[in-house]
Order: sequence, then C-alpha cells, then structure tokens
Amino acid sequence: MKEILSVTELNENIKILLEASFDTLWVEGEVSNLRRPASGHIYFTLKDEKSQIRAVIFRALPMQRQSPWPRSAKFDLEEGMSVVCCGRVSVYHPRGEYQLIVDVVEPKGIGALQKAFEQLKARLLAEGLFDPAHKKPIPFLPRRIGVITSPTGAVIRDILNITRRRFPSVDILVAPVRVQGMEAPPEIIKAITDMQAVGNIDVIIIARGGGSLEDLAPFNDEGVAREIYRSRIPIISAVGHEIDFTIADFVADLRAPTPSAAAELVVPVRRELMSSIEALLSRLINHERRLIVRMGEQVRLLRERLKDPKRRIDDLRMLVDDRLERLKKGLDHKRAGERPKLLNLELRLDHANPLLKIRDHRFILENFRKNVIAGWHDVAERLKAQVGTNLAVLDTLSPLAVLGRGYSIVKKLPEGLIVKEAASVAVGGSVDVKVSSGSFQAKVTDVNQE
Repeated sequence: MKEILSVTELNENIKILLEASFDTLWVEGEVSNLRRPASGHIYFTLKDEKSQIRAVIFRALPMQRQSPWPRSAKFDLEEGMSVVCCGRVSVYHPRGEYQLIVDVVEPKGIGALQKAFEQLKARLLAEGLFDPAHKKPIPFLPRRIGVITSPTGAVIRDILNITRRRFPSVDILVAPVRVQGMEAPPEIIKAITDMQAVGNIDVIIIARGGGSLEDLAPFNDEGVAREIYRSRIPIISAVGHEIDFTIADFVADLRAPTPSAAAELVVPVRRELMSSIEALLSRLINHERRLIVRMGEQVRLLRERLKDPKRRIDDLRMLVDDRLERLKKGLDHKRAGERPKLLNLELRLDHANPLLKIRDHRFILENFRKNVIAGWHDVAERLKAQVGTNLAVLDTLSPLAVLGRGYSIVKKLPEGLIVKEAASVAVGGSVDVKVSSGSFQAKVTDVNQE
C-alpha cells in the first residue's frame, strides 16, 4: 500500500526540499502589493512580466546582528520599484505557499546608498530642514572652535595647522569620533550634544576626508542631520572633497568644500586683520586731525563775527529798566481807572447783602410763628371743650354708668357668654357677675323662667 501523507507532512517535505535546493540566491523584479503591518515586517510581491513570488523582510530584533552585506542600506521600498533581492526560499506550510525571505535588497540600476540618500534628502527638504531661514550666522572671530572628526586622520592636522597659521590664539576643542562605519553616527550625535553642554563654543566644524558614498554614509544619517538642525551653535560641514555632497552639508549652517577650506572660513588671518585694524586706526586718526583743524577754523571765524558780550549785556540791562518803568506806569494808570468801578461794585454789593434779606425774612418768620401759636391755642381750647362734651355724652351711654345704678352683667362660665335669658343657664352651673366696682363668681341654685 502506498504511503499516504497528510497535508501538513506534504508541506513540510516540500519546505525541506526547497530550502535544501535553494540556499542563498539573488532575484530581481518589481515591487507590488507592498504592506507594512504593525509588526514591523514588510510584505510584498516580487514580479516580472510573466510570473511573481511572495517576499517578506522581517524586522530585525534589538539584539540581532546587523546584516553582513556591506551594500545593505536603509531606504524605503516603494510600489513599482525595480529591486534586486538576496535571500532564501522558504515555505509557509500553514497555507502551503512558498516565499522569498529577503536579507538584502537594493534598487536596480542605482545603489542602495544613493537611493537612501535621495529619499532622505527629499523628506528633509519637505520638512524644511534645508531652509535658509534656519541657518545661523557664522561668527567673524570665534573665541573657541569645536571640531568633530577622527583624531588620527590628516583632517584634524590640516585644521589645526591652518587655524594656528591664520590665528594662533584661537582655542580649539576636538571631539574624537569615528567617521566611517555603523558606529560613527551615534558617536557624531553624542559629540554634537556634548558640544552644546560645554557652553562656551562659538562654532562647530564637522569634518572628514573624501571617500566613496559608503565611506560618507555616517554623514547621510537622518539622526546626524536632525541633531545638526537642533544645534544651538552654528555648524560648518566639511565632509569629503568639493564635488562630494552629503545630507549634513544641506542641513549645516555653512558648507565648506573641504576641511581645509572650513579652517580658512572659520577664522581670519591675524596678520591681515591686524593690518586692516592699523589701516583703519590710521584713517581714523587722520580724519580726527582734519576734523580738529576744520573745527578750529570755524571757531576762529565765529570768534571774529562775535561782538563784545559786555556791550550786549549793557544794552539788555537798559532795555530791562525801560520796560520795568513802562510796566509800572501802566499798572498805576490801570489801577486809577479801575478804582471807580471797584467802588460802584462795593455799593451794589452792599445793596445786595444777603444779611439784610436774612434779617427781613427772620422778622416775617417770627410773626408767622406767633400767629401759628395763637391759632393753635384757639384750636386746642375748642377741641378741649368739644372733648368734654363728648365725654359727658359717652358717660351717659356707658354700660358702667348703668352698672352704677345697681345693674350687673352676668357671663356664663366657662364660655364667657353674656346671659340674656334664664334658660341659658342650668342649676349648678357657674356664672361671673360684673358690677360697677368689680366682679364675683356664683353658682346657680335655682332657675326661674317667668
């Protein structure tokens, strides 16, 4: 009986067979169906005119060793891009699909480093990191220069020789870093950060010699570019030869074609500067001398035109005396003319004196007061007589007067109702009897209703 395989066993055998037959191979094709899920892996289809194969690039783990391929570079895959992939064939046996697990991918027809360079340049340009508005001015004569470069190369020797020859007293602080390889970008970023912390550096030079695009890769790193952009200190990029351009050149505040040119740009020649200062000082002294001579001539001419000030002062004194005399006469004349007007106003004021009106009004008010008091006494006497008459009438009508003639008022207890009929009380009940000079309580012993 023939051996019967399960689907899983068949797929596993195919996986073993394919992986044994195809170890590592290079495949070229066009990228399509590109997907980047949250896992960080990249899934796509690699195709040509007649066929296609699924492909995957797995996200590298934090502790995973970097790719050994020197041509490997960070660039973004794009839909429709023609690429060359290096990897191995594998089978995803849960679905029975074979795929290419990619370790290295490069754009076809252009190097991966060049493609990564162009993509990063376009992205940073769109973000505005190359905008001239963000460029900081380079100081004319820095007191201290920071240099970030390799401590063993010819670059640092050229910078030191040129700066010492041009301006020997300038202070230089060197931050030694690697300028090639995967370890270089973190060291360059840390050096820029450390330069900010020092606090007394006026300008920074980032430099290295020429080389291939792979050699200059650390200066095309996005992290290095963003750290240059964030720097508070002006940065001069001096990477490679004059024909070499890096991302650091575009982000930096100034690009120097070579490290030697950066050293020449950052400090002036001291002898030339001293000569310029001496020439300017000489011009200033000559100008001041000519100015003094010209001003002296003007003073001499003005002195000749100026009269004796004593004569002018005497004339002014006589003028002041004359004006004072005229002012005094004018005041006397004005006073004499205003005196009759003042007397007339005093008379009118006396006639309009409010004290006289107050005295007259007070006399009238006193008469009114006496008349009111007299009238009030008359009214009071009339009202008193009327009240006496009303009291007499009221007294005759008062129930108390009736009580005084021997009558009484009887109230049933406890209700307090006035007893008008004998039938309203019962034998044994209590009553209150009101007489003219008080009251007393009594018990009913007999009721007679006649």
